Amino acid sequence: MSKQANKLVIVTEKILLKKVAKIIDEAGATGYTVMDTGGKGSRNVRSSGQPIVADTESNIKFEVLTENREMAEKISDQVAVKFFTDYAGIAYICNAEVLYGHSFCGPDGC
Repeated sequence: MSKQANKLVIVTEKILLKKVAKIIDEAGATGYTVMDTGGKGSRNVRSSGQPIVADTESNIKFEVLTENREMAEKISDQVAVKFFTDYAGIAYICNAEVLYGHSFCGPDGC
């Protein structure tokens, strides 16, 4: 049996890793996955103001599963307000279906 969830994805500059992680923890999320990532976006500049050239490890991507959309929105709103004016970033929410995940689904499974 599966369990419905919301997947919050935040892609931003690596320098914000600890600050974004703190917001996620303080919101009450049970955990997250973070990965080095890279790509190209509309801003195409780092917080230093310098353009980037195919920097594949200057960004990070957080994936956070939440039981309700309100928690995902709370996290994304705080990150956006605190950082997205001065740093590159994007946040989006997707519907997810957790198939296996002892800590997310509880001791009896999904």
